[in-house]
Amino acid sequence: MVWGVIAYDSRSTLIVRHGTLTGQRYVDDILRPRVGPFLNGLPGAIFQQDNARPHTARVAQDFLRHFQTLPWPARSPYIPPVEPMWDQLKRQMQSCRSAHDLDLAVQDLWAHLPQENIRCLIN
Repeated sequence: MVWGVIAYDSRSTLIVRHGTLTGQRYVDDILRPRVGPFLNGLPGAIFQQDNARPHTARVAQDFLRHFQTLPWPARSPYIPPVEPMWDQLKRQMQSCRSAHDLDLAVQDLWAHLPQENIRCLIN
């Protein structure tokens, strides 16, 4: 699983995790250590995520009650700005010989993604 958050003028560090993502792991590995501090640093930020099971788990929803969130309607035709960005990164990926090489490659692409590309997607 690869996870990151984008904002108009910033982005989070990228998180790469192997294995199944449960609601509790989502809170412990992503929301509490990364999303909370990231959102607290952006006054007025609104957090958006899709309806993946870890995102809708009660433990995740309980954590997110402290933040402003944008609801995700079921079967929504709306594509959030982060989805085309993931597609852009996937198209730039070179083939990798190991999971470790893949982790390094995706981290490098994320770090070098121009912020202007993110702004265009958000606009």
